[in-house]
Amino acid sequence: MSTPVLPDATANVTELLTPLAAVDDRGVYFEDSFVSWRDHIAAGARLGAALTARLDPDKPPHVGVLLGNTPVFSTVLVAAALTGLVPVGLNPTRRGAALQRDVAHADCQLVLTDNTAGVDIAGAIDVESPSWASELAAHDGTPVTFRDADPDDLFMLIFTSGTSGDPKAVRCTQWKAAFPGVMLSQRFGLGTSDVCYLSMPLFHSNAVMAGWSVAVAAGASVALRRKFSASGFFPDVRRFGATYANYVGKPLSYVLATPPQPDDADNPLRILYGNEGAPRDLERFATRFGCTVVDAFGSTEGGVAIARTPDTPAGALGPLIDGNAIIDVDTGQECPPGVVGELVNLNGRGQFRGYYRDPDAEAERMAGGIYHTGDLAYRDEAGYAYFAGRLGDWMRVDGENLGTAPIERILLRHNDVAHVAVYPIPDPAVGDQVMAALVLTRGASFDAEDFRTFLADQPDLGPKQWPSYVRVTAELPRTETFKVLKRVLSAEGTECADPVFLIAGR
Repeated sequence: MSTPVLPDATANVTELLTPLAAVDDRGVYFEDSFVSWRDHIAAGARLGAALTARLDPDKPPHVGVLLGNTPVFSTVLVAAALTGLVPVGLNPTRRGAALQRDVAHADCQLVLTDNTAGVDIAGAIDVESPSWASELAAHDGTPVTFRDADPDDLFMLIFTSGTSGDPKAVRCTQWKAAFPGVMLSQRFGLGTSDVCYLSMPLFHSNAVMAGWSVAVAAGASVALRRKFSASGFFPDVRRFGATYANYVGKPLSYVLATPPQPDDADNPLRILYGNEGAPRDLERFATRFGCTVVDAFGSTEGGVAIARTPDTPAGALGPLIDGNAIIDVDTGQECPPGVVGELVNLNGRGQFRGYYRDPDAEAERMAGGIYHTGDLAYRDEAGYAYFAGRLGDWMRVDGENLGTAPIERILLRHNDVAHVAVYPIPDPAVGDQVMAALVLTRGASFDAEDFRTFLADQPDLGPKQWPSYVRVTAELPRTETFKVLKRVLSAEGTECADPVFLIAGR
């Protein structure tokens, strides 16, 4: 891999797209179709003109996007770069009043939909309808004109996952979208012969910044999958000749759960880049499918980023550098090795460019002039950081604060456990009890006594970390980006439809 040269503060999406306007041999693949970058960017100019004609110039030019990973979504991003309209990524798992809240909060003048989401919004534009096709046709021949974009111009609003409350709309500037694209394309040596496969939802930052932007910066082609499919992942990789792909959350686990094939490693994929992959899946995936898997730590806000190095221990996020630190949530002092605290950026905001219409949340994120991730972590003696859960996951057991992630990593050692979520439920006396929800591997059954024996054999599982209850379930409640909705599990507690087992302490 080549040594990356970090892009300067003037990087922007519009400049990255400019040279692609004359490219005919690369472009966007989708299902059985292909469109060159030249034609795709021309379509962006047409779409931008059609949307601008509908927008009230006295209001923010925000357009809600409730679409699958189709060429239309990519065309919206192109139109944004050309015209300055601002796409707002909408999560199709949000329904009813919650979805309307997101639309209103982001000041969306229009909403684009297709049949992927299965969600109805009054007054939305169906991009697959004949009437919209006619409206677009009226703008055929719109000249491709690249505006003089400023790196601080608002390019897109991307909502956080909302695992702990209402999602916040993160301001994604031209620079914020372009920076990771340039950095990652250089880091992995991607160029015009590469194809970047995008199956993660484009309404989320991972797909935009670690997928679409990477392809644009590299001058590569994009291969879109309407919605992620574990069984369809490598057939797509082979069909499109994909050399790079991005992921967030649990897709590695889902692909690994597909039946092994003798030609698993016979595929063109070289680099798989993402975050929040289960540590045990990284090496298994790389070995089985013959590619390099690079897992990093980051968030939509971008205030802290941690990259794994070749010498990073198994299970660690990577080394703490560039002002990243772990501090005591009460005193603000740096935590010694082995002590769980909040991961922060002492140098300031990093890539965070604020929230849209949420000054209180922004002030909380930047309290004391430092960036607060809201994530728990601890470090070892060598300075490598380990994820310990979210601040909202913090459990108070017998007077001690515990993070959930270290317990989850231990439970995943069990051969019959495919997925796990650890979360607090109220203790009848005071504080919390530890509860775990398990998804078992195919064909496995749960034996409480055997599980107690397994727990007793784990030397790094403290007495207070033992689950009081274990719930065995077919699947964990997740967001569209595969994050577990622990608040749902905590609210259900032991009163749920799944079998729940009482597990005695050590």
